[in-house]
Amino acid sequence: MKIIEYLKQPPSTAELEHILDKLGMEPRQLMRKQEAPYKANNLADTQLDKATLIRIMVENPILIERPIVLANGKAAIGRPPEAVLAIL
Repeated sequence: MKIIEYLKQPPSTAELEHILDKLGMEPRQLMRKQEAPYKANNLADTQLDKATLIRIMVENPILIERPIVLANGKAAIGRPPEAVLAIL
């Protein structure tokens, strides 16, 4: 298992798209809506497309819910920690 600290090393657009695919989520589902960049970028606006949301997440990695665990070709958000057990 590899640990990537998104705040220090943000994922690329392709990496984030891959993670979203594995999680079966749309960008807003993986966002931390309480963070300042969410409000500052008006990310609740339903007119924003997926590419725009992903670009903003890459530019502001604090928006990405974490931890995200990738293992055995699957992905899970580690909150609660027990959610990771399903993919191990």
